[in-house]
Amino acid sequence: MDRRSELREFLRSRRARVRPQDIGLKEYGARRRVPGLRREELAQLAGVSVDYYVRLEQGRGGNVSAEVLDAIARALRLDRTERQHLYALMHSGSGGRNEDAPSEERVRPGLQRVLDTLENAPAYVVGRRLQILAWNDLARILIADFPRLPVERRNLARLTFLDETARRRYVDWERKADDTVGFLRVDAGRHPDDEELMELIDELAENSEEFRTLWADHTVRDENYGHKPLHHPLTGPLDLSFETFRIPDAPDQALTLYTAEPGSAADRSLRLLAAETEVTARPGSTADVPPRGGGG
Repeated sequence: MDRRSELREFLRSRRARVRPQDIGLKEYGARRRVPGLRREELAQLAGVSVDYYVRLEQGRGGNVSAEVLDAIARALRLDRTERQHLYALMHSGSGGRNEDAPSEERVRPGLQRVLDTLENAPAYVVGRRLQILAWNDLARILIADFPRLPVERRNLARLTFLDETARRRYVDWERKADDTVGFLRVDAGRHPDDEELMELIDELAENSEEFRTLWADHTVRDENYGHKPLHHPLTGPLDLSFETFRIPDAPDQALTLYTAEPGSAADRSLRLLAAETEVTARPGSTADVPPRGGGG
């Protein structure tokens, strides 16, 4: 990833969404050549010179202090995830292969046991590039049949944009797609020299017009909880919530689990699907699946 280009386009996109009247700036003239804030207006708000901000936006700012970045983030009204993305773009390397990328991410056996104990809560672990590393049986039933997918297809981004099943499973597919792109942007900011991530982005851009459109917006998002309505052909709609937890000793890995309000229709549906997993996992069943990947 071209860090300078990423930084430039991210700052431009954030400037474009801030209206001068929203921050108390007067508008002069009937037309503005650019949407949102001009560079000189942002520089004024951040307390830096116009020339300095222009060089910074072009990736030529050198070592930028935390105070200056904070001032720019405040002027652009960045949220926590956007601020972290800005800091990552400013301080990341500018070339070469990312040497800290493991050849194969693994999930600790203890974490897989945690997944397996969540009998009525679909749960899975993702790693770099939104690769699905581990899951429990209920996630296999509700989200996707991960064991039957080739390893490279066990990827939330590929499933979201390149698999028609995902469009039927996620009731609000547009929001899911936007979230997915936002997560990939965060990953790209943390690991700008990850060649496999760039290959994934190129693949998605080549095969999905929706992805190309969303990627051009430079949205970053890393939500840890929220509402996620899903649909399963066996039970119909499920009104679920999700919680996401970063793994302390593996910060590129995150555990996501879905829950339902106790006693609700969604709760009953999850229990029905849990019973279905017992049938498909029963020895001798024609629906037997290989062992879950990711443990080790």
